Amino acid sequence: MASKLFIGSLAWATTDDSLRDFFAEAGTVVSANVIVDRETNRSKGFGFVEMSSDEEAKKAIDQLNGKELDGRAIVVSEARPREERPRGDFGGNGGGNRY
Repeated sequence: MASKLFIGSLAWATTDDSLRDFFAEAGTVVSANVIVDRETNRSKGFGFVEMSSDEEAKKAIDQLNGKELDGRAIVVSEARPREERPRGDFGGNGGGNRY
């Protein structure tokens, strides 16, 4: 098991610090990040927490999944590797090579 956790269903008010403090109940938190929209600087409602060991990560999942943080029941699971997305064409029926 990896020590990086995905945290879903976060309240808009949740911050990196409040996320870190909440997960400190389960062990040593290496990092805690709420993901924010670049344009609006508003939370996207999810984040990531990295615990110092796999054992602490498992404890955090067992202990904190479904618990309430800032008024919302959160979802805690093992983070999956980021999927590579194809770059380039951003839609629009293939481009401008039409006659």
